[in-house]
Amino acid sequence: MSKRFKKTKDTKSAKFLFEDVLKALNTNSSRSYNYKQIAALLHIEDHAQKLLLNAVLAKLTEQGVVKEVERGKFQATKTGQTIIGRVDMTQSGSAFIISPDSEKDIFISNRKTLNAYNGDTVKVLVYSAGNGRRPEGEIVEIISRVKDQFVGTLQVSANFAFLVPDNAKTGTDIYIPLDKIGGAKNGQKVVAKVTDWATRGHNPIGEVTRVLGNAGEHETEIHAILAEFGLPYEFPKDVEKFADLLPVTISPAEIAKRRDFRKITTFTIDPFDAKDFDDALSIQKLPNGNWEIGVHIADVSHYVKPGNILDKEALDRATSVYLVDRVVPMLPEILSNNICSLRPHEE
Repeated sequence: MSKRFKKTKDTKSAKFLFEDVLKALNTNSSRSYNYKQIAALLHIEDHAQKLLLNAVLAKLTEQGVVKEVERGKFQATKTGQTIIGRVDMTQSGSAFIISPDSEKDIFISNRKTLNAYNGDTVKVLVYSAGNGRRPEGEIVEIISRVKDQFVGTLQVSANFAFLVPDNAKTGTDIYIPLDKIGGAKNGQKVVAKVTDWATRGHNPIGEVTRVLGNAGEHETEIHAILAEFGLPYEFPKDVEKFADLLPVTISPAEIAKRRDFRKITTFTIDPFDAKDFDDALSIQKLPNGNWEIGVHIADVSHYVKPGNILDKEALDRATSVYLVDRVVPMLPEILSNNICSLRPHEE
């Protein structure tokens, strides 16, 4: 077993010893060790601590987390193994790990999250389960971060600043050096990028990349929502250019493929203040005396062909998003508000 565990001056409590024993056994779970070997790995020399180690091994064996493969030799069980999962952070700072390798979500106390943030993919050491209880564990490695930019309120003091994330489930506050606040002022909403995730017990370090404005102001809060959820309010320039070059007239050949309702009474049904106009109803009396009601929707597929640049951008956006006073459209405005809109008195 090559890994050596850091020696501490403080006497280990039973609680910390439980975790250290499991880490030691889990480092090479295919091998078994007697209590003297484990004590050496953990730098335990005190006689009282060795007695406590024996008691901890007995308790772990009773819980099924450790097994005694032969008299006096111990090995980690499946419960003491590591699994990969996704972090579901709580507002209190603790977390649950959701993993296909565990029937139950694994509880992580707030001091064992290793600076993981909500949504991160992590490796977890599972070290407590049994008697129908929820398993508990500790995050031992961050596999991947779900994002590195966060929205929040900047708190500036004399020597440093912190970003307090808007989303209470995000994780810890982010430390911002004063020369990295980008001209932002105390109490303003900003976007910050993490530049150093730091180590256990320390806040991540970041820098302000965008100042949104004063907290509480309408425009500021709307832009904070857009930034928090990664809603792309602007389209890439190549997408806009492609859309701007689309023909706005309909060719006779295209008209010939379709039923023509231009001479039939047709009502657009979206209100005048709608964000887009894509629905309509038509009505006409048929020769046999029946009334025909037509239900119409704008045909964006005429322009959004499978695999073209508009199709790929729409796939990334998935849908239009409607906020209180604006819409984040799935397609550029020339399509969503112009040539693909069912607007009165226009073909």
